[in-house]
Amino acid sequence: MHRWSKLFVPTLREAPADAEVASHKFLLRAGYIRQLGAGIYSYLPLGQRALNKIIGIVREEMDQIGQEFFLPAIHPREVWEQSGRWSLMGDNMFRLKDRKGAELCLGMTHEEVMTGIARNELRSYKQLPQIWYQIQTKFRDEPRPKAGLLRVRQFTMKDSYSFDIDAAGLDKSFDLHDAVYRKIFTRCGLKFVAVDADSGAMGGSQSQEFMVYTDAGEDLIASCPVCGYAANTEKAISVLEPVTEMEPTGDGLPELVLTPGLGAIADVAEFFKISPASDIKCVAYMALKRGERGKPDSWHGLAAFLRGDHQVNETKLTAEVGAAELRTMNGEELEEFLHAPAGFLGPVGLSPASAPLTSGITVVIDKGLEGRKNLVAGANKLDYHFRNVTPGRDFSWTLAADIRTVNEGEACPTPGCTGRLVVGKAVEVGHIFKLGYKYTSSMGATVLDPNGKEVIPIMGSYGIGIERILTAAIEQSNDANGFWLPASIAPFTVVVTVTNVTDPLLKETGETLAAQLEAAGIDVLLDDRDERAGVKFKDADLVGIPYRINVGKKVAEGKVELVTRPVPGSEDVEIGEIVNRLKSLA
Repeated sequence: MHRWSKLFVPTLREAPADAEVASHKFLLRAGYIRQLGAGIYSYLPLGQRALNKIIGIVREEMDQIGQEFFLPAIHPREVWEQSGRWSLMGDNMFRLKDRKGAELCLGMTHEEVMTGIARNELRSYKQLPQIWYQIQTKFRDEPRPKAGLLRVRQFTMKDSYSFDIDAAGLDKSFDLHDAVYRKIFTRCGLKFVAVDADSGAMGGSQSQEFMVYTDAGEDLIASCPVCGYAANTEKAISVLEPVTEMEPTGDGLPELVLTPGLGAIADVAEFFKISPASDIKCVAYMALKRGERGKPDSWHGLAAFLRGDHQVNETKLTAEVGAAELRTMNGEELEEFLHAPAGFLGPVGLSPASAPLTSGITVVIDKGLEGRKNLVAGANKLDYHFRNVTPGRDFSWTLAADIRTVNEGEACPTPGCTGRLVVGKAVEVGHIFKLGYKYTSSMGATVLDPNGKEVIPIMGSYGIGIERILTAAIEQSNDANGFWLPASIAPFTVVVTVTNVTDPLLKETGETLAAQLEAAGIDVLLDDRDERAGVKFKDADLVGIPYRINVGKKVAEGKVELVTRPVPGSEDVEIGEIVNRLKSLA
């Protein structure tokens, strides 16, 4: 039996000043974690018990579809070179050298290591499909660790990898993970939503995130309350309302207009008496193109054009042009590529590159500009704009694509749906990817198909953030006094609080109840401390235990108080019925 008097639970009255989000504050105050360094945390007994319960659920469900591995956390450079990601990961990867000078890294993820095993061990289609998983520590040199366990440099992940003979097999492996993830998050008590997402550095054709809505989240999710469409704003699309075009002036061709000091969209719109939707915004970047094997990386000029009331979605833009990184152009680069100052940039007169990230400047326009006419745009000349600008007639581009971030209230993209998108913050707890042949091809993994021909297996990758499940659960269930976890992942299901341990009857009743609950398979903590009842109640409310049994004066009547943490008040329960009552709740 666990007794509070013997348990290390260093609670705090106040959270440190740098703890901003609820989960960070309460994890510290409840004695779940302590910080060792920026983005590096120690897990204390209550925190470790909760994480072990989460891991137990994850392992139990993953064992239904896959086999568990345990892979090294330290990797030689060569395996990451084979996939091409040694350079791609940049400063996010922890790198080191051994005493002989060999370069190594701390594993951020294990696609390369798993693919290496598959390459060396899988020989025939008869060995497929395979789903391999592990629960392992990962490392990321996070530039700005914050929000407690939400953005850290060391974390625990369940990562799994599927190998299939064809796309139909990958679809099945993907769907198996989707179903298992839903079971895992449901068992962990999370209110989650599955959304379309960007694959980022992982690559692949399709990815889906599992998100929990919370103001502490750094992701924005666009969703439709009518049909259920949901996507990360890095990926989300919408339907734009038709725009009433301006009437042309003069001969209808681009007309140069003096606009002294009017570089901001709002000022330009006011000057021309137009909606920002009729102004062409330019955002100028330098885009990094990774060199092919043996070739150096290179930077290229990139100009993105879209409606003045829209914002560039850099994730979409990066993917469309195939860049590894974007940064804003400086003044010298603006002069080199656009021959113009900031605030007066425009597409007229540019000579776009024939293909993205080749010689010259890559010009990308958002699809929201296609078919538009009589717009206003910068003239690439200080204090001047053009009006009567029509895309396609007055300027061309390297490519047209959806490069904007959707806005709340825009029409849902689902055919036939009349809903409007709602945008909210969320935290990612899981992500599943269809990787395709990115790793198996680059690393030379092949098997023999039924005809004896060598073919490349197709691959999927699937991750769950163990600590993120804990933080998301706290974010969705807390109040001014503390938080409560679902019984499935709480460090203890119930705390039996003896209100006065100097009273022999109360102490004996508490001991007996705790023993009965433990015998019934309920995870119980006995608060046997010689403290005031109020102190004990406050501590119990703080540390995430969902149920509390108060053993107090009503014991003389054969009753105890049952407190369900998220529910106001308490209920009196006969002592002989309390075990069954707890079993029915937990």
